[in-house]
Amino acid sequence: MSFTPETLMRQWQTLRLIPRHPRKITASELCANLQADGFVVGKRTVERDLQSLGTIFPIVSDERSKPYGWCWQSNAPTFDLPGISNSAAIALLLARDHLHTLLPISTLAQLHPYFALAEKKLSTLEQHTQITGWQHKVRVIPATQPLLPPAIEEEVQATIYEALLMEKQCLIAYQKRDATEPENYPVHTLGLVQRGQILYLVCTIRTYPHLRLLALHRIKAVALLDDATVPPVDFDLDAYIASSAFGWMPKESIKLKAIFVQEAAAHLYETPLETNQALFELEDGRIQLEATVQETLQLRWWLQGFGDAVEVVEPKQLRQQMADSAKRLVDRYENKAQFAGAQMQ
Repeated sequence: MSFTPETLMRQWQTLRLIPRHPRKITASELCANLQADGFVVGKRTVERDLQSLGTIFPIVSDERSKPYGWCWQSNAPTFDLPGISNSAAIALLLARDHLHTLLPISTLAQLHPYFALAEKKLSTLEQHTQITGWQHKVRVIPATQPLLPPAIEEEVQATIYEALLMEKQCLIAYQKRDATEPENYPVHTLGLVQRGQILYLVCTIRTYPHLRLLALHRIKAVALLDDATVPPVDFDLDAYIASSAFGWMPKESIKLKAIFVQEAAAHLYETPLETNQALFELEDGRIQLEATVQETLQLRWWLQGFGDAVEVVEPKQLRQQMADSAKRLVDRYENKAQFAGAQMQ
């Protein structure tokens, strides 16, 4: 048997896929799993691999009934095979690229060897399997205008994450946006929330029970304390976010009726605003949306983002707010135009 890198990786993955007795897996199932993992392999090759591996490892074929299935013997010692599967390698690299701001730095440091292993695995696969250039084939595009994240001191972020993991208090130096110098005080670390590109620490300050949101990039220095965090009674991070903590959470339900031009409404057919959404085409070709939604600042900003491509019909209060906003915008541009004309003269 020729032990090429492809053969070795395929057989390692085969051993990983074989369950322990009394469960079993057929050669056809193994073949399908290997093909899904990017290996170019047929059932006969898998059967030959199983026969060869069975002479070395305590795996057996249950031939009491067809289709025959393979399994590890019930008394086989447990051991780990080096390397990772193709799908695990892809998942690791996606997590590294898109979750790095939410993972503790200490965790990221521990994962670095696995990231390197995943990169090496996919690089090798590009040469020996149908999986090629996965990292160059996957992208995440933000739905809104992308903004650059604010800079966070690495040591500050690491200490805050450690405090959250250990449920410890911190002594921080926090500088408000309009302040010239930071202010020092202890905080009880309770949670971490990412909104857009900004990370917020949910906490209480000193012995005050009121919950606060502190932007991590405004923390200039931090020291981990020995004192344990004392959360408010019945504190729940999801309930706190839902209580309008960010100024954009639900106030009350409204029955929204809005008319979109066709181009602006196209995405609503595939990505509805709500499960109760209904769309109707009007005589002039525009699309009328009807849905019961939560009234939020986020909803208003979403509607305003369509400009003159949307007209809010109901509720009347929201329609008036949109109209007032449009009038202010027109006045602002007219004043700018007059100012520009005067400057040219």
